[in-house]
Amino acid sequence: MRNIKLIIEYDGTNYCGWQRQNNVMTIQEKTERAIEEITGEKILITGCSRTDTGVHAKGYVGNFYTNSKILMEKFTGAINSKLPRDIVILHSFEVPDEFHSRYNSIGKMYSYTIVNRRQYVALGRNYIYHHQIILNVENMQLATQYFIGTHDFSAFKNLGSSVKTSVRTITKLDIEQNEDIIKIYIAADGFLYNMVRIIVGALIRVGEGKIKPNEIKNIIESKERSKAGKAVPASGLCLEEVFY
Repeated sequence: MRNIKLIIEYDGTNYCGWQRQNNVMTIQEKTERAIEEITGEKILITGCSRTDTGVHAKGYVGNFYTNSKILMEKFTGAINSKLPRDIVILHSFEVPDEFHSRYNSIGKMYSYTIVNRRQYVALGRNYIYHHQIILNVENMQLATQYFIGTHDFSAFKNLGSSVKTSVRTITKLDIEQNEDIIKIYIAADGFLYNMVRIIVGALIRVGEGKIKPNEIKNIIESKERSKAGKAVPASGLCLEEVFY
């Protein structure tokens, strides 16, 4: 039995996230079907995390077990030949039996892309969030410092999510601006359900002047979801990298 690790890039626009679900199409199901076609085996891919409907990935990680004798250097191309063009295997590796793409992960980095202009966006609109109110990016950057470190992020998780603890450690939160494009990069040891999208929503409220940068500290300490504001749409979110 071989344990195969995959690095996957995908456009999540037409899928209901990564995880297999009944009656809807997901990235996991499409990828498993492709591998089953080339191996002749029933395949179950263990994913590094769930991603929501419409979320994209540049470096999603999954692993699966197989008895297939296909040469490792041919695995990537063989799987890609059976996949649609919005999902691609970037790399495949044979890894030790004990490797687990979720439990062995020590962190992840996401990006969120905002196009900040009054006019609608024609090109690349499936990969961004269009925000028409012009944002004060300097104030947003000031607010990032309050997220860095280990905190209880209960105020920044979707209501109804079941986790043992809401404590997470954010190691990086950078905001870059290039003309009307704002890119937010956030890395942590783990993320709660919708955590990144809610954090970005709170930063946008700072950028709009609805709350001051230092009010982020009070929102975190409150642990109240209602105080953090709305989550931004999934389209601007991309899983950049998984750390091991």
